[in-house]
Amino acid sequence: MNITYTARKVNLKDNFKELTEKKLSKFKKIFSENAEVHVVVTLEKNRQTVEVTIKDASMIYRAENTQLEMNEALDKVIDILGRQLRKNKTKLSKKLRSGKIDDLALDDVDVQDDNVEFNVVRKKQIPIKPITIDEAILQMNMVNHKFYMFTNANTGEVNVVYLRDDGAYGVLQPTFD
Repeated sequence: MNITYTARKVNLKDNFKELTEKKLSKFKKIFSENAEVHVVVTLEKNRQTVEVTIKDASMIYRAENTQLEMNEALDKVIDILGRQLRKNKTKLSKKLRSGKIDDLALDDVDVQDDNVEFNVVRKKQIPIKPITIDEAILQMNMVNHKFYMFTNANTGEVNVVYLRDDGAYGVLQPTFD
C-alpha cells in the first residue's frame, strides 16, 4: 500500500504517520501492494478531521471523522473502513482470495446477510440535454436535490453534480481504466 499524507493547517508528526501505517497494516491482507491510500488531516477551530481514501483497482473506500484529537479521529476512521469492508465482504471475496476478510480482526461488527436485496421504490426517467456545470448546479438547486445528472456540454459525457457535506459542490466524471 502506497500511503500519501496531506496536512491542512497542521503539521503531521512522525509518530502520527507511524500510528496510521500500523492501523492501516491490518488492511494489507485485503488490498494489493499497488493500493493507493490518501490520508488528509485538517485542523479547523480546534477540531481535527482525518480522512482516509483507499483506491485499489476499481474499489474505492473512504471514511472521514472529526474529533478534538487527531488520534481519536484516526481510530474512528479505521473502524468505519473496517465496517465498510465487512459489509461488502461478498463483493470483495469475488475479487480477492477467499478467507482474507475473515482473517481481518474487527470486533463487534454487524455483518449483513449475504443475500441482501435492495428495494427500489421509484424509477425516474429524465431528459439529458447538454448543459454546463453551472447550469446543472442551478437545476439541482431549483429542484432541491442533492445531486443532478446531465450531459456536459463541453465534453459530451454524462456527469453528475452533487452537494457536499461542507456546502460546496462536486462533479462526478466518468473515467475508463
